[in-house]
Amino acid sequence: MIQLTPSAVKAISRFIKYSDPPVSACRVTVTDGGCSGFQYQLRLEAGPAADDQLFEVAGIRMLVDPLSRPMVDGVTVDFVDRMTESGFKFSNPNAKAACGCGKSFSI
Repeated sequence: MIQLTPSAVKAISRFIKYSDPPVSACRVTVTDGGCSGFQYQLRLEAGPAADDQLFEVAGIRMLVDPLSRPMVDGVTVDFVDRMTESGFKFSNPNAKAACGCGKSFSI
């Protein structure tokens, strides 16, 4: 389903650990928007909704809603922290095009 690089695992684990109020999972969602038509969103959640797919990657509970599920199948999430940029990057083998920032794509 979704792969996390070691850097992404470290970042998400840190965000979950220090979240207030406490959370137990990370949600990956696809919404309309961005330069290429769709954009990724990550957010912390207390738990799954009734129709979520729940799976675990490297000890992190991941949630994906039914509409986002086909668009994130096979996605690799990375976290970069450099002088010129910092944040999550997404690599999607299903995308026909993606913007340079790595946060939006088209199918």
